Amino acid sequence: MTRLSVNINKIATLRNARGANNPDVIKTAIDCERFGAQGITVHPRPDERHIRFRDVVELKKVVTTEFNIEGYPDERFLQLIKEVKPAQATLVPDKPDAITSNAGWDTIAHATFLQKVISEIKQQGVRVSVFVDPSTAMVQGAKQVGADRIELYTEPYAAHYHQNREAAIEPYIEAAAVANSLDLGINAGHDLDLNNLRYLKQNIPQMDEVSIGHALICDALYFGLENTIQLYLRELN
Repeated sequence: MTRLSVNINKIATLRNARGANNPDVIKTAIDCERFGAQGITVHPRPDERHIRFRDVVELKKVVTTEFNIEGYPDERFLQLIKEVKPAQATLVPDKPDAITSNAGWDTIAHATFLQKVISEIKQQGVRVSVFVDPSTAMVQGAKQVGADRIELYTEPYAAHYHQNREAAIEPYIEAAAVANSLDLGINAGHDLDLNNLRYLKQNIPQMDEVSIGHALICDALYFGLENTIQLYLRELN
């Protein structure tokens, strides 16, 4: 089974626009789980423009499914992981001012750094996933630095899906095969939606988890949150 982890960053963005607590991020996470989500994902950034670090601490108290915290592993992020101890920490190479994640780690060039922070996180009993492009070399590098899983960066797949989905999926199938051979778990995320999710799942059935936020929240504006989560689960299963 491939789990659906709902990224609730956009809920926090909407809340922050008015400065109060509507919508309520904590209640939304609880409701997502009640509606069928099998995980909750957050990505706190240094400027706290959406999820705030205190949100993450409060979410830990209520999330009963898998809690996944994404972020660049600076000292503040590592301290947060140590305090919260989520099920999974997903490491991304974002610069502080990045609008959204737009590339995977070069797991070879940054091997020493990644090995150090991964070891530190795993000492807390937290699973580590490393955000990578669909490159066999980067997948192999993730294994070498001690990652438990990879998260395949799927924006290029989504961008080319409608032009030629067979060509778009090919490097992901290859990367997933290498991950399987190395006993690495496989996650995926970025720009996945109701149009392209099923084809990804059909071609990489061994995926452990997909993390979806922006498209899912946009769909929820039309279909409602409960119905939307069920629609995404249907695409996966």
